[in-house]
Amino acid sequence: MPAYPLPGFHFVVSFDSLPSSPNDSRFQEVSGLDVEMEMESFTEGGQNRFTWQLPKRARYSDITLKRGKFNGSAIVAWCKDAMENFSFLPVNITISLLNEKHEPVQSWFVVNAIPKKWSISSFNAEENSIAIESITLSSQYFTMLTT
Repeated sequence: MPAYPLPGFHFVVSFDSLPSSPNDSRFQEVSGLDVEMEMESFTEGGQNRFTWQLPKRARYSDITLKRGKFNGSAIVAWCKDAMENFSFLPVNITISLLNEKHEPVQSWFVVNAIPKKWSISSFNAEENSIAIESITLSSQYFTMLTT
C-alpha cells in the first residue's frame, strides 16, 4: 500500500481540564504550530569569512484557532475569565490529524496554553456568512506525539 501525505482538513482539538462539548473540539482552522531555533552569532578571532551560528533555544509561535461562533462554549468562558478577571488557568491541548476512520495519525501536545487574544469577524449585512471567532493562545511549548 503506497504512503500518501496526511490530509490537513480532518482534525480535532481537545482541551484538557475544561468541560467539553462536541462544538468545543471542532475548529475550521488551526495555525501556528511553528518552532524556530534561536541562534547566537559567535565571531572567531582571525576568521573573517564567516561567523559561527550556535543554537540558543527553541521559540514556539502562538497558536490560532478559528471556528464558527457558538453560544455556551466553555473555551470562550475560559477566555472571558482570563481577559475580564485576569484569571489565567493554563490548559494542555491536543491537536490531532485524523484518518478516514476518525483515528489520530499525528498529534501535537501543547503545554500550558493561555488565551492571548479573542476576536470575532466583522459583521456585514451585504454578505451571507457566519460569524467566525478567533482565539490566539500562548504556550510554553508543544511536542509531536507519534501514533
